[in-house]
Amino acid sequence: MAQRLKTDWLLFSTIVAMVGFGLVMVYSASSVVAELNPRIKSSFHFVSHQLVWAIFSFIVLMYFKKRDYRRLHSPAWAFGSVGVVLMLQILVFIADSKTHRWFRLEGIGTLQPSEFAKPALLIFLAYFVTQRQETLNTRRTMAAVCLPLSVLAATVGIGDLGTAIVMVVPAAIVFYVAGLQRKLVTAALVAGLLCSVAFVAYKPYRLARIVGFFDPQYKLVSIFDKNGHIKKYISESITTRDPGYQARQSRIAVGSGGLVGLGPMQGIQKLYYLPEAHTDFIYAVIGEELGFFGCSAVLAGFLIILWRGLQVAWVAQDDFGRYLALGLTSSIVIQAFINISVVLDMGPTKGIPLPMISAGGSSLMSTLICLGMLLSVSEHSE
Repeated sequence: MAQRLKTDWLLFSTIVAMVGFGLVMVYSASSVVAELNPRIKSSFHFVSHQLVWAIFSFIVLMYFKKRDYRRLHSPAWAFGSVGVVLMLQILVFIADSKTHRWFRLEGIGTLQPSEFAKPALLIFLAYFVTQRQETLNTRRTMAAVCLPLSVLAATVGIGDLGTAIVMVVPAAIVFYVAGLQRKLVTAALVAGLLCSVAFVAYKPYRLARIVGFFDPQYKLVSIFDKNGHIKKYISESITTRDPGYQARQSRIAVGSGGLVGLGPMQGIQKLYYLPEAHTDFIYAVIGEELGFFGCSAVLAGFLIILWRGLQVAWVAQDDFGRYLALGLTSSIVIQAFINISVVLDMGPTKGIPLPMISAGGSSLMSTLICLGMLLSVSEHSE
């Protein structure tokens, strides 16, 4: 007799509520600007695109939710998904010669392959760690995993450093929990940090954001750069006229909201003051319009996902499910906390959307793929 699966309704309801809330906030953050844009002239432009992506993303979520996650424990899924993402990253590097991020699809918007690197990597990690758990700390095993991880992180990091960071941290968590020696975890994090420094220096606007956050007056930079080469290099970016502008406008938005906010649709900063109001900085719009209580509700949603995800990892019936649930949960929650910290000016600006809330079809679908797999692990666990 087939086992009757039980849905984690608290987790599923939280997902539905957050996606629905995200659609409302995308409309609030983008409607006026979209209507005033002479090329768009429709207040529903961005939210209609997001709604289409949400519908297809929920179909994909239900596919992975109903599918037994143990079927993903195979070389075809582990290596095939990474291979597809690598191929897409190479193609987008050619197709989008300026930013190396997006495929531009007529009538649909843009497709960002780096977002799908996250679920692909997490499936690969769970498979690899489960297969090599007994020999995890050997040189041969580490060499076997470092090559695909390095290639994937490099291809993603060239165009989207924020996503690469979100990929690396959950990977370190999974390896540490699986029993990787602390010295190897430290060495991997140092190597990742050095690669991040290289990727930051690769593009002037990235370096401008880091320097603008930690040393806006160039006092420390001038000590090591007597000839001003770094400042000159940063000046090549058109965004460096005022790298702290977004952070200041975000603080104004959050601060003006107070406890209960100005009210839905009543925000002011989204009217050409706060760049990317409906994408990376939508949490600031939530703070301005819904206040502390609105921001706390969003944070509570991610804490529920963290709680249920860790619980799923704890009760998973096999190692593959345990590592998969751990990686999926940490990836989503870490991305959310990084985005919130940027909005609150607690870290340098990065192009990282708030999962399920920010506008962005690729990000939404990638997140719901991850949550669909997490629900599958939950349903097949006692």
